[in-house]
Amino acid sequence: MTRLLRSIAQHSTNATRARLLTPLSARAFTTSSSSSSSSSSPSTASELTDFGVRHVGKGVSRLTNGVMASAKGSYVTFEDGRKMLDFTTGIGVTGLGHCHPKVSQAAADQCLTLVHGQCSVAFSTPYLRLIERLMPVMPDPSLDTFMFLNSGSEATEAALKLARHATGRQNVIVMQGGYHGRTYGAVAMSKSKTIYSEGFLPLMPGVFSTAFPYWHQLGLPPNASEEVLVQQSLIQLEHLLQQQTAPTDTAAIIVEPVLGEGGYVPAPKAFLEGLRAVCDKHGIILIFDEVQSGFGRTGKYFSCEYSGVRPDVMVMAKGLANGFPLSGIVSRKELMDKQKPGTMGGTYCGNPVALAAARACADVMAEEKILENVNARSKELFTFLDKLRQDPKYSSVIVDVRGRGLMVAAEFAAPTYPAHDPAANASAPKGIAARLTARCVDKGLLLLATSIFQTVRFIPPLNISQEDLAKGMKIFEEALAEVVHEG
Repeated sequence: MTRLLRSIAQHSTNATRARLLTPLSARAFTTSSSSSSSSSSPSTASELTDFGVRHVGKGVSRLTNGVMASAKGSYVTFEDGRKMLDFTTGIGVTGLGHCHPKVSQAAADQCLTLVHGQCSVAFSTPYLRLIERLMPVMPDPSLDTFMFLNSGSEATEAALKLARHATGRQNVIVMQGGYHGRTYGAVAMSKSKTIYSEGFLPLMPGVFSTAFPYWHQLGLPPNASEEVLVQQSLIQLEHLLQQQTAPTDTAAIIVEPVLGEGGYVPAPKAFLEGLRAVCDKHGIILIFDEVQSGFGRTGKYFSCEYSGVRPDVMVMAKGLANGFPLSGIVSRKELMDKQKPGTMGGTYCGNPVALAAARACADVMAEEKILENVNARSKELFTFLDKLRQDPKYSSVIVDVRGRGLMVAAEFAAPTYPAHDPAANASAPKGIAARLTARCVDKGLLLLATSIFQTVRFIPPLNISQEDLAKGMKIFEEALAEVVHEG
């Protein structure tokens, strides 16, 4: 019986895959005489796009109104037949490339075994097997107790819930420029853009912002020393604890080891050490949000490994399952066990299919030597961007190149900044980041901007080939040359 079910499923899967891999523009559409709506069904790529514009909520923004039909490795194919090199990876999600065969196969196999194993009913095998895989790669052996959820926002809120319960305190300190999600608790902690909270007030109370060691936010020049950046930021934190939220009222400090939506700015080792010292002194929970920077994105399994600083709680998602909806928090057992049974959970938390995919991801990370490739390709990308920055044609426009691994950003000057802004340049092209990403899309490269500043981010697959990276860099250079020339 099991063999029969697998055969049927395989036949269905193959048929579905054959249809999905064929763009709309190349399909022959048939209609059923019994279908009353067939005549209005979108039958071309442009019609499908128009359908999406009409019926998808406007609150969701898009880089392009194209319709993705299929994807494999470093490329995405659209319904109109375009094949695009993907330097977005779904905002840092498909780190192992789209539809990695081992990951997708693990998920498909799991679909025939256990699709929904509700966490409040019993343990599931995929849940426990994933913990078994993840424990050896945790940045500190104290991180030994896990809980899995669906999204980064949920995991961030679960981490805050844990910290509030463990300390009996309410307030949380977040970073200027930080991003932790768009649900109500998470968006209250997100300070990268006002668009995420605009019109949705009042938000969760008890959230206080402090400085992150990023030159632009501190009003310092791009060449400001790390020592000065860290010193200024830690001083502001001390002031915050004395002026706005007393340590005895502060449950947690949450920080991204690499500022994500705020501009791809790595947190210096000394800054994270300073946060650890403050938390230890006052009994505050230190939370690292590794949603975007984790799972090899920065050249180590987790970006906090560069500092050696131990978090009390770590949040993870995105690259954890390579596109399947899965997130999690991990902490030490004594902290996690303070919560009463039933205080945490959710209908779909720790879905077995996503868990099986995540377990396969862990295997691929080791078997395919993903971290080695990240570090090799990272050197090539930084060499390329640094060379552009030093080029006289662009030296007055590119004000910063930064990041870690394959989480890299280039920041540009702008004529619209106030005169006192360190990145103000009256001769720089206006809106350069958005223009660059749009031009790259025209040339076959998916690339995103980020932050309130003129910043473009590079998030290619962790296993991208040298050839595909070079192809993407060439497209970016062509787009930069055109946009700068246009002014």
